[in-house]
Amino acid sequence: MSETKVKPEIDESWLKVLQDEFAAPYFLELKKFLLEEKKKYRIYPTGSRIFSAFNHTPFEKVKVVILGQDPYHGPGQAHGLCFSVNKGITKPPSLVNIFKELHDDLEVPVPPHGNLESWARQGVLLLNATLTVRARQPGSHQNKGWEQFTDAAIRVLSEKRSRLVFLLWGSYAQAKASMIDNGKHHILQAPHPSPFSAARGFFGCRHFSATNNLLKTRGEEAINWSLE
Repeated sequence: MSETKVKPEIDESWLKVLQDEFAAPYFLELKKFLLEEKKKYRIYPTGSRIFSAFNHTPFEKVKVVILGQDPYHGPGQAHGLCFSVNKGITKPPSLVNIFKELHDDLEVPVPPHGNLESWARQGVLLLNATLTVRARQPGSHQNKGWEQFTDAAIRVLSEKRSRLVFLLWGSYAQAKASMIDNGKHHILQAPHPSPFSAARGFFGCRHFSATNNLLKTRGEEAINWSLE
């Protein structure tokens, strides 16, 4: 990976609020780690898509935040948005369950693909805690610095924005609740949509309609959750 590949290809609005993170020692170490990883392994997503969540949803446009943990580690899956996969790629089980709940909640037709970019363009920040992974090795880039960076993004949203809707699915995402000012923001929690836990309360959580109702109460346009 060349030096240009690891420079922050990130929207200016985010660069402004996170500029101190890019200069921090932990982030410089993270860049070195990624350079070495790229020499030895295939890394997902590609370099230009690492910051896709930020580039599709500028800081001032964020209305909703969905938190994931790790990028998908299979070929062609990860493209920088949590739970989302490129068109033409089989929908992973958690995403299948998300679409099932969406259909049950709002009668949104189950889409033919799993690309969630249209949600991101409407203000849904689809943020993984870790932004890269080795091919076929889930969790391989955890605890290398990404979590510190994405935690900073959550904190700056909590501090500088107001009345955002945070969807925290599963214990890992729910652990981030302590970073969010619940006096300023709405926090909706449910079990993870994974097949191992979806039946314990993700199904029936009705977070999609609840999110739209919260947005409407503050005069914001609701999210069109349907995908073409």
